[in-house]
Amino acid sequence: MTTRTIAPRGLRDFYEDPAVPVASGDARSHRQARLLAAALGPAATAGPATVLDIGCGDGTAGSVAARHLTGHRLVGVDWSHDALRRARTRLPHVVRGELSDGGLPFATGSADAVLFSEVIEHLVDPDGALDELHRVLRPGGHLMLSTPNLAAWYNRALLLAGVQPVFSEVSLRRIHGRPGSEVVGHLRLYTARALREFVGAAGFDVVQLAGAPFHGVPRPLRLVDRLACATPPLSSLLLLHARRK
Repeated sequence: MTTRTIAPRGLRDFYEDPAVPVASGDARSHRQARLLAAALGPAATAGPATVLDIGCGDGTAGSVAARHLTGHRLVGVDWSHDALRRARTRLPHVVRGELSDGGLPFATGSADAVLFSEVIEHLVDPDGALDELHRVLRPGGHLMLSTPNLAAWYNRALLLAGVQPVFSEVSLRRIHGRPGSEVVGHLRLYTARALREFVGAAGFDVVQLAGAPFHGVPRPLRLVDRLACATPPLSSLLLLHARRK
C-alpha cells in the first residue's frame, strides 16, 4: 500500500493545500440534494429559498445540488482561498466565511436551508459550528448534514480484526493502520445514534436519517455498500435532515 506523506504544518495550511481532497462522490451529493429539494418544494410554488453550502470546497458537490434546486439561490461558503477560487468556476455565488472567529457573514435567521456536507468531521469545535448554523437559519429552516459513518458495515469488521476504521485518521502526515492512501484531515467521527443525539442537543428536530454509498469502496464491494444504505446505521455515509427549532 502506498501513502502520500504530508509535510509538517498547521491545520489551516493543510486545508489550503490543493492536493488535499475537498470533493466527495456524486451519489451522496445527489441523494442529499433530492432530500433538500423535497423539503423546500419547487421554487415556483413555495418561493425561492436561500441555501448556504457551508464548507463548499471546490464547488463540485454544490454544482450537483444546484441541478435539483432550480430557482433557489445557492451560495457557496468556505474559508479556504484556494477552494473558493475553484468553486467560482462551478457556482454563481461564493462567499468567504468561517464558523469560528466572528462567525459567518450572514444575518441571524437569513437562511432557509444549510448544506453541511462532510464538514463536521473536520472541525475542532463542532458544538460551536452547530450553534452558528442554528443562528443563521430561520426558525423551521432546514439543515442537511452528511458525514462518514464510524459504524459503517466494513468498519465493524475491521475493528473486530484489530484494524483502524476507514475514515479515521491518527495523523495529518500519512495513513497509519487502516486501508486507504489519502490523508483528508478527519478529526471526529459519528455513529448514527451519536449524530442524532448531537444535532438534537444543538436545538434541531431530526426529521430523517438516511444512508449513502462511499465512492472509495472497492468495486467488488460496491453492491454491498449500496444495499447497506437501506439500513443507515450500517451505511458508509450518514445523511441527516433536521429543522431548526
